[in-house]
Amino acid sequence: MNSRQPTPPVPIPVVVLAGFLGSGKTTVLNHLLTHRAGTRIGVVVNDFGSIEIDAMSVAGQVGDSMVSLGGGCLCCAVDGSELDAYLEKLSAPVHRIDVIVIEASGLAEPQEMVRMLVANENPAIRYGGLVQVVDAAEFDATRALHPETDRHLAVADLVVLNKTDRVDAAERSRIEGELAALCAPGIPLVGAEHGRIDPELLFDRRPWTETRGQLSFEDLLAEGRQQEDEDDHEHGSHAHALYESVEFASGQALSPRRLMDFLDRRPAGLYRIKGFVWFGVPGHQERYEVHAVGRSLRFTPGPWERGEPRRTQLVLIGSGTDGPGLLRELEACREAAPEDTPPESMWGVLRYVPRHEPAREDDADTADAS
Repeated sequence: MNSRQPTPPVPIPVVVLAGFLGSGKTTVLNHLLTHRAGTRIGVVVNDFGSIEIDAMSVAGQVGDSMVSLGGGCLCCAVDGSELDAYLEKLSAPVHRIDVIVIEASGLAEPQEMVRMLVANENPAIRYGGLVQVVDAAEFDATRALHPETDRHLAVADLVVLNKTDRVDAAERSRIEGELAALCAPGIPLVGAEHGRIDPELLFDRRPWTETRGQLSFEDLLAEGRQQEDEDDHEHGSHAHALYESVEFASGQALSPRRLMDFLDRRPAGLYRIKGFVWFGVPGHQERYEVHAVGRSLRFTPGPWERGEPRRTQLVLIGSGTDGPGLLRELEACREAAPEDTPPESMWGVLRYVPRHEPAREDDADTADAS
């Protein structure tokens, strides 16, 4: 008789969006909200006052701190002591949220939010990375007025250099050089105008698959923007033109040690990695879901679907990276005899598995064979 444990729900990534007042955090957030396709985003705003969201008057606003858009956004103004309660609320299955974005106050300490998220014991959520927004036009002035800027940059997983249209090429190059020295080695840096970054750097955009009938607010918004893009912009100016995507698939198990070596050495331009990994190491037969945003890395073990082939499937998104070179490095991670690989080789991977999601011995092979 077949017996399978129910597949646990996939934890919702929680991304912290930080940066000093005027850096453009809200502009970045608005861009993510209006270019999310079918992704349902929960937003926690750690600040006072209202939040400016494109077309809010069309979608409707509830009070000063709660809004509901066509795709299911929930925006809540909270302080740090309420964070856990709001995350528990947003991660409830009834909301069907795919990703949560916390817009930190311009005077907040993002390290504290990161610490709370990493230590959070709610199995429905996971830390998804710290994105630090920097105002290119006010970079020197901001550092002079707020010396803690350097400390915040040192713990960022992804840096968005916003308002690049307001500085010339030489100034931008100088700022990027200083940011590289302030950030941890390998931290990716994304340039942006008006907060326009590709949402795929932070989360998956789901295609709108709801049965077509009366157009929703999001359908109208998307169609309107598509027409504007076709009329007003050349393809090269679109955000997605700045990034490259590389896909890797392997039916052969990967070596955990060689893969971790690849991940530890990944180039600065490689912003995001997502997908599933098959290691095949005795005692670790699960499918390992992997997510990386900048230097933030996480593995989540889970069961294979019945009859699902054991294979690795990865998508790598970056800018200025050597795609063929990345594929060659991943090809070199293949393991000829995973059944002979010692279990202790998984220790590097298990360091990035949350404590409340311990690796589990998968009995799918037994179930499929019975």
